[in-house]
Amino acid sequence: MIVPTGDREEALPAEWYTLSSDEVEQTLGTGPHGLSREEAEARLQRYGANVLREEERETRLQVFLRQFASILIVILIVAAVVSFFVGEPQDAAAILIIVVLNALLGYSQEWQAGEAIEALRQMLVQKAVVIRDGKQQEIDASGIVPGDLVALDMGDRVPADLSLVEATSLQVDEAPLTGESSPVDKATGPLTPGTPLAERSNMVFAGTTVVNGWGRGVAVATGMRTEFGLIAGLSQRVRAEATPLARQMDVLGRDIGIIAVGIAVLAIGVGFLQQREFLEMFLIGVSLAVAVIPEGLPAVVTLTLAIGIKNMMRRNCLIRRLPASETLGAVSVICTDKTGTLTRNEMTVVRVRTPESEVAVTGTGYAPEGEFLRDGSAIDPLADPDLRQFLRAALLCNHATFAGDEAGEWRIFGTPTEGALVVAAAKAGLSRDDAPEAVREFSFNSTRKRMTIIYREGDGDVAYVKGAPEVLLDLSSRLFRDNAVVPLTDDLRDALQQELCGYASRGLRVLGAAYRPLPGDVPRTAEAVEKDLIFLGFAGIVDPPRPEAAEAIRLCRSAGIDVIMITGDNPLTASAIAQDLGLSSEGALTGADLEAMTDDELARRLRTTKVLSRVTAEHKLRVIDILSRDREVIAMTGDGVNDAPALKKASIGIAMGIKGTDVAKESSDMVLVDDNFASIVAGVEEGRREYDNIARFTRYLLSSNVGEIVAIVGGLLMGLPLILIPVQILWINLITDGPTALALGLEPAEKDVMQRRPRNPDESILTRSALLVILVIGAWLGLLTLYAFSGFYEVDIDRARTMAFTGLIIFEMYNVLNFRSFRFPLHRIGFFSNPTLILAILGSLGLQALVVYVPILQEFLGTAPLTLADWGLLFLLGLPILLAGEIYKILRLRSEEKGRTPA
Repeated sequence: MIVPTGDREEALPAEWYTLSSDEVEQTLGTGPHGLSREEAEARLQRYGANVLREEERETRLQVFLRQFASILIVILIVAAVVSFFVGEPQDAAAILIIVVLNALLGYSQEWQAGEAIEALRQMLVQKAVVIRDGKQQEIDASGIVPGDLVALDMGDRVPADLSLVEATSLQVDEAPLTGESSPVDKATGPLTPGTPLAERSNMVFAGTTVVNGWGRGVAVATGMRTEFGLIAGLSQRVRAEATPLARQMDVLGRDIGIIAVGIAVLAIGVGFLQQREFLEMFLIGVSLAVAVIPEGLPAVVTLTLAIGIKNMMRRNCLIRRLPASETLGAVSVICTDKTGTLTRNEMTVVRVRTPESEVAVTGTGYAPEGEFLRDGSAIDPLADPDLRQFLRAALLCNHATFAGDEAGEWRIFGTPTEGALVVAAAKAGLSRDDAPEAVREFSFNSTRKRMTIIYREGDGDVAYVKGAPEVLLDLSSRLFRDNAVVPLTDDLRDALQQELCGYASRGLRVLGAAYRPLPGDVPRTAEAVEKDLIFLGFAGIVDPPRPEAAEAIRLCRSAGIDVIMITGDNPLTASAIAQDLGLSSEGALTGADLEAMTDDELARRLRTTKVLSRVTAEHKLRVIDILSRDREVIAMTGDGVNDAPALKKASIGIAMGIKGTDVAKESSDMVLVDDNFASIVAGVEEGRREYDNIARFTRYLLSSNVGEIVAIVGGLLMGLPLILIPVQILWINLITDGPTALALGLEPAEKDVMQRRPRNPDESILTRSALLVILVIGAWLGLLTLYAFSGFYEVDIDRARTMAFTGLIIFEMYNVLNFRSFRFPLHRIGFFSNPTLILAILGSLGLQALVVYVPILQEFLGTAPLTLADWGLLFLLGLPILLAGEIYKILRLRSEEKGRTPA
């Protein structure tokens, strides 16, 4: 009974599949004439629209404000406020401008990604055909209510969960819901309680597609109450994890904040001991705080990630969140779907076994191009009577068609396996153009496991039968061999059965064909027609691997990335594809195996078993949880609503752009535009390049900041005047260091970027060795700056500060070349391989020349003109910085190439 429970919620039976058609109709108050219009409108008010409740998209303001959710940004805002209150409004304005520009850039990239997702979005179901008041009519699918009688035809998307009351040759693609790539046969009649979702043959579910036959069903669940909706709701409850980069930047920001306050307080304390004036001490403290904070770092990180997003889009990876692009580079495990990602999602006949011989078929996909090979040599299939007869029978006992478009893409209309047979026949030059008249059909279903079409040929009828080979062999008494009909002996039957088992063990889907000329006295019933058949053979069908997938998996192996195939397909097929792709796995685990294991047992098996089949959404979530315990960074691919919770839980969820559902895309961090596994690996390479570059410019910027601190603190301890005023430090950190740091973000990937293991996600972006380099180089920069200042301050304080100010910038331009690579010297990576960096260096030096010689800028930044000799001295002082870095890298590289660890 229908029991109202308030606010459009209804307590309806959960196990509809256990009820007969009459019981379903009685429970929902419907029948062959459907609902009345008035009753449908009343139920629409009661149950609500047949739509999924989506997670509310963030507003433009929310996306913008989220850009400020970083400790570094908060520190910069605090620094701006302090600068304003100590009488340095230009410093405050400069900091705030960079903060706002950073937020605008991040907002722009994320909003554009959201708009791109909206462009990819397609409504789950646009229209549906229902019977109301005894009349068939087309309505918006959102108007379907429980009790509606819905008509289904080939090609329709199912608009709600339906209990079938009629089904004729009905097959449904349930991959978006269950992950099962093979069409599922549907029929009426109750099932036993506890039947798994994937085996509920008397039900069809929202979001799936009818690929064959027709039927009618009563809507038993709509909107969020459908199986589709229940999993969508589960995904909305899963909490997304922070990215490794976001965590590292927060830790870095916290540490920088503590250091900034500590150094400023220490400097003020030293000033008190030296009995300096309070205002001078406070100015020194502010200068040091500004020097500690890399003001340009958030903007450069955001810009680098934004540029990376553009690069990834060119590699068919649409990033929905800025940090996700870098996270992809940290991936240590890729959990990937099989169908359409590792494979082409185009069923292809690769073998045909006739009673006489076996023939290999070349060509992949639905393009009618390929050859027939016997013992490696091409043959004319039409000249082989056995092969020709098999292909003709497979073509005639078939409803699938195929066609190509202007772009040369071929599509199948019908079930994929039937389509594979039609394409194989076309490769042989056969078509239905001269087909005889069809007079009767006995449709395929899961019980019969065969279909038959009777054709009028000449003066009589001929039945062509297609289906499971073992079933056809049992129904056959003869076979067609060497252009003759001969008895099917027990020995021949056993030999064919043995070959059939061999096909199945290789993961091939197998379809057999037979025929029978019908005597006039044979009744045209299935029982009478489908016996005493003449067996013609069987075809081995496979969804071929993508040609680039094997190389992508090999690249993952060299990069230390584990690949786990997670599929709804059967374990034999999955294992065969894994073997073809070079994916090493100790057997395969099914969903039932997973349920029988403890978490510890499963964790151990996942180290060696990389093929998981017949899995559910819950299984995928469990796998991610177990892998996460070992601190793995997990990329999970998926296309169906059943994948959505796992996509959201994974470190980076990757939805399919072509065959992915809206729910999957909304739950993902990235959309794979071409559904190709190789594009994921290309994205990993780009992500690694991004992280390397972020590490490069972060360390470069911090080494510059250390130089500023050493110069200011050193001058304080030596009793010198303030070496750099706050506005000069801001100019260095934003105007000079910013462009060169950003240019470092464009550095090409190192040649061995995919030959090293993934980085530890818990490892700081500032390792011990990196900190040592930063401190050593920073101290060197600071001491050189002190030297440049100390020779002039007693004569002309403004010129002294200009020498220190300009000198530090020149020293940093040498230093940025050191950070182009942590391992390779310039002659190995190419001095001009990053032309943007060369332009940035020249631009920074040009701007500094303007600051030194343009009066209005001199006044703003407190500079004085320098002589040509001053410039020459500064360039000579800085040259050893670059030479020392090059010598160190050359020695280190030689040591590595000899197999020794450098000191």
